[in-house]
Amino acid sequence: MTPLVLSAVLASAIMHGTWNAIAKAIPDRLASSALIGLVYLVAGAAGCVLLPSPAPASWAALAASAALQTAYLILLTAAYARTDFSVAYPLTRGLAVLGVTTLAVTVLHEHLSTMQAVGVVVVVAALFTLAFARRQRHSRTGLLLVLAVAACVTAYSFIDGVGVRFSGSPLGYAAWLFLLQGVSIPLCCLLLSRDRPALLTSVRRHLLLGTFGGVLSLLAYGIVVWAQATAPLALVSALRETGVIAAGVIGMLLFKERPGAAGIVAAVAAAIGIVTIRLGA
Repeated sequence: MTPLVLSAVLASAIMHGTWNAIAKAIPDRLASSALIGLVYLVAGAAGCVLLPSPAPASWAALAASAALQTAYLILLTAAYARTDFSVAYPLTRGLAVLGVTTLAVTVLHEHLSTMQAVGVVVVVAALFTLAFARRQRHSRTGLLLVLAVAACVTAYSFIDGVGVRFSGSPLGYAAWLFLLQGVSIPLCCLLLSRDRPALLTSVRRHLLLGTFGGVLSLLAYGIVVWAQATAPLALVSALRETGVIAAGVIGMLLFKERPGAAGIVAAVAAAIGIVTIRLGA
């Protein structure tokens, strides 16, 4: 993993944590998802015109990933409606790192050095600690949604990691992926809404904030897709999920959620895990 890829993925992690906080801050979960989808639609359409098209060998991965990411976004906003941000975000990301790393090593036979493996373990442990740093009861529905979100993240991260390598054009692959989601996400939001006029009103009310979140989401995942074309999936996944550090700061400032001493120690441990991954390269 080159310094450029490392820096880009870490920047992506900060953007990811920020747009997730925005999704939590918008009270209407379907409006939040719809706005992100509309940003995807505009940017994806432009990218499909300007960038080389991905090779046919990657089309199946594109379709599967778009479906999974649509489900992911809908489930994510539902989880945020039922669970504290400082619990849902690190837990979904920690489970995803664990899942992607397992698949990358067992299915793709990616090799991690001892230091890299230790770094991944430290990052995963830190994310789980952040999720449960505060002693409180968690709703069963919220935790089930978190598990569903993590399963979607694991699946689409793995599929994109494979698909982008067959595409011949990482950015073209990302453009088509965003275009497909730009169609499916708003349609799903309309179908799920019980009051479509109210949904459209909410979209207009939160237009600026939701659009900003959508742009951050697009940039964050576009960087990840690009990085997956050259760097090991397990390392990209582990580094990407360190956005929980930024998310933790946002959770404290915006949502008044206090991680306590254990949460602070876990955030420092996640940073140590990043350094370990880098030194083991």
